[in-house]
Amino acid sequence: MTSGAVLVFDGDCGVCDAGVQRILRHERRHSLTFAAHGSRFAENLLARHPSLNGVDSMIWVEPGTDGERVLVRSEAVLRAADYIGGGWRLAGVLRLIPRGLRDRAYDLLARNRHRLSRPPGVCRVPDSAVRERFLA
Repeated sequence: MTSGAVLVFDGDCGVCDAGVQRILRHERRHSLTFAAHGSRFAENLLARHPSLNGVDSMIWVEPGTDGERVLVRSEAVLRAADYIGGGWRLAGVLRLIPRGLRDRAYDLLARNRHRLSRPPGVCRVPDSAVRERFLA
């Protein structure tokens, strides 16, 4: 387990990869760690939270005083926007929309994400500081 927040994402998805790259470009704190679905971290997360089995979503995990806080789907995206800060926090206005509706829109995008983008075919070689933030 890491000491800070972790974003679990689909490493084979161009939309998801673009989201991770956007976070890396715009973040101010540089404290978020990333893990792909299928990584050891994600497998351990599923063992701790069996209700996440079958969840094909972005997953935001952060430590709390009473255990881990786990957010999925639209809540994970909005938490990522909060993390980035600046103008991205304006996405928080979407919390005025009931979560069920937000999650349906998220699910529609998620079901079509592989068709909407090319796979992350360009292999970026991040510097060592960024590389260390990706969990195996």
